[in-house]
Amino acid sequence: MTAHAFPTGTILGYPRIGRRRELKRAVEAFWAGTIDADELEARAAALRAATRERLADLGLDRATSAIPESFSFYDQVLDAAITVGAVPPRFAGLRDAGGGVDLAGYFTIARGVGDSAPLEMTKWFDSNYHYLVPEIGPDTVFTLHADRILAEFAEAKAQGFLTRPVVVGPVTFLLLAKPADDAPAGFGPLDRLGDLVPVYGQLLDRLAAAGAEWVQLDEPALVSESIDEPRDRVLESAATAYDALGAADARPSIFVAAPYGALDDALPVLAATPVEAIGLDLVRGTLAAQLDPVTEESLAAKTLVAGVIDGHNVWRGDLAAAFARVEAVQHLSGAVAVSTSTSLLHVPHDVDAETSLDARLGSWLAFADQKVAQVATLARGLGEGRETIETALDEASAALADRTSAPGVRVPAVRDRVTALADRDFARAVYDERVAAQQSLDLPELPTTTIGSFPQTGDIRRARARLVKGELDADGYRQLMRAEIERVVRLQEEIGLDVLVHGEPERNDMVQYFAELLDGFSVTEHGWVQSYGSRCTRPSILWGDVSRPAPMTVEWSSYAQSLTEKPVKGMLTGPVTILAWSFVRDDQPLGDTARQVALALRDEIADLERAGIRVIQVDEPALRELLPLKLAEQPAYLDWSVGAFRLATGGAASATQVHTHLCYSEFGVVIDAIKNLDADVTSIEAARSRMEVVDDIAASGFAHGIGPGVYDIHSPRVPSAVEVQALLERAVAEIPASRLWVNPDCGLKTRGYDETVASLEHILEAARAVRAELRESVLAE
Repeated sequence: MTAHAFPTGTILGYPRIGRRRELKRAVEAFWAGTIDADELEARAAALRAATRERLADLGLDRATSAIPESFSFYDQVLDAAITVGAVPPRFAGLRDAGGGVDLAGYFTIARGVGDSAPLEMTKWFDSNYHYLVPEIGPDTVFTLHADRILAEFAEAKAQGFLTRPVVVGPVTFLLLAKPADDAPAGFGPLDRLGDLVPVYGQLLDRLAAAGAEWVQLDEPALVSESIDEPRDRVLESAATAYDALGAADARPSIFVAAPYGALDDALPVLAATPVEAIGLDLVRGTLAAQLDPVTEESLAAKTLVAGVIDGHNVWRGDLAAAFARVEAVQHLSGAVAVSTSTSLLHVPHDVDAETSLDARLGSWLAFADQKVAQVATLARGLGEGRETIETALDEASAALADRTSAPGVRVPAVRDRVTALADRDFARAVYDERVAAQQSLDLPELPTTTIGSFPQTGDIRRARARLVKGELDADGYRQLMRAEIERVVRLQEEIGLDVLVHGEPERNDMVQYFAELLDGFSVTEHGWVQSYGSRCTRPSILWGDVSRPAPMTVEWSSYAQSLTEKPVKGMLTGPVTILAWSFVRDDQPLGDTARQVALALRDEIADLERAGIRVIQVDEPALRELLPLKLAEQPAYLDWSVGAFRLATGGAASATQVHTHLCYSEFGVVIDAIKNLDADVTSIEAARSRMEVVDDIAASGFAHGIGPGVYDIHSPRVPSAVEVQALLERAVAEIPASRLWVNPDCGLKTRGYDETVASLEHILEAARAVRAELRESVLAE
């Protein structure tokens, strides 16, 4: 094969939703039937073309594979599954005569249809991005379907760009997959590596024939020690895969990217393979001070891509320090490139679009476009000498110094309160005492509830937009929200739910709502980031010390409680999730920031109790998400994250039933931490995985209330009462009914009312049927 020079500056990926969420709107229009597949393809092609031009304008080379071809209609792992033919048997009817899947079929696999459940969804490493989990069995037939990858590469060439196709690597693909339902005991997807690698080889062959000079294979699983496979086997698999792929004659040069942490013991393994370039995340990880002579010799012959610009956060950062890290890599190889540490899909598009953001705060920030420009600046310094970029380095240093000294960044009263904390602030009364005190709630066996939010209708969103624009005053908005709360309460009473919620119509987002009411936060106008599929969030920016100027939720919860005799849950977002779903200051330990947020929530819980709220839910869906990928770092994280939750809830009275909620969080991985949260009731995602989690719960000895979800709200499917009943029966078989709650997987904000009502009615029908079965069982005894 012909060796190709790697570009001096590049990025690992770019936001694909569009600067104004153009892809989201196009995809959802296709789902709604208002545009056809051709129109969706045309809009996506226009978005890709605009992205390439923008990246070139920001300084990435058009002709040296500097621009990654990282677009996806829904998810990059699903893309890889379609590319290698890993379509579950239940979706076999979606295949065309050649075995491929069209766009409609692609989205059906992602979202499900009828009785065919979609692929399971879970978090992508320690980020808030969700990927779809491939299902691999011993009989899965891997066949190449690369038309879309090849077409997008050809599309770029026609536009005048030589781009770099990006594909999830074979080792990570299999490590992120789950065994198919009919797989035998002991089977793991990694068992199929020998069958999968040749398909990747065919892909490389076809890309070479199309003129690709480089291909990027993403292997973040190589940095993670939390993968459910022995580390030795992971490393052996990486060696096997890349020895085989590197041995091919007709192929592009291979760039293995490994974001989200240090490669550590995987670096010598990759160094020994024939791949031409290796990516190093030097934001999350460091380069080992000492490498063995064989590894150093091997690395000297490769391009080392130094990921020194943080792709996972929005701070402008210390550009001079980043350049120093690039220079430090040069002692290992004469071929060094500058890159982002991760794909930029985790950050918004452009700070300059935020015209409403405080200008001083804006000067401390770098979104995707600014990070691309930073890469281009450092690459120029690498090629032409540091003196050519001194002005840019000095400007970044000045912004960093200004951020350190700005008012609100450090607030003595907040810090004094954290310093004064004692052990008693982190503990409630013992669980049995609380259970006895909570009997006055008078709940039935298998109590039913929802997670918090109800559908946000167009009327609700329009009211919020009118309030922001000044077209609706605060009193008018309050009356509209009260009307919606009453509607939701009456609906829940009619359906027959036992513990109600107010529906959260006043909340734009479960984190942003609180960020707008807490000191130390700012929010953006256009800072959208993809969470999964077409779902986007606007992470808030936590830039200073956090405190609560006034109550945040009491008005809405107490109004809802005044409408009903049934208990209404007060709804709060937990400290870890507020951090995980915000862009958090990087100038102090996360644990310190978490305790500040926890104290603000503790004050809110006290006010809710004073208002007569007896059930309070503190959501922590991101607890697993932030778990470090390195085992040595996990104990400290679990200590401060669990401590922050316990600090927030530690002042609650015994008679107050504290709930928490976790979703897509691999319950079994952090079961001890979840126990230590000491919530009275924990609800978790379980429907999409078909109640697999109950095995972990039963084996763990978890002894508090638990609500494994029975309705997958991330799919438009309406589960039948029979389906829900089967899930409940599986749960009851493993978990004592006295501790079991019945609830959806997550909040209902993104669903429509028709499907929500039908699904909740089926849940109640199933709960009543299982209650009857339990009564019959008791009578039979």
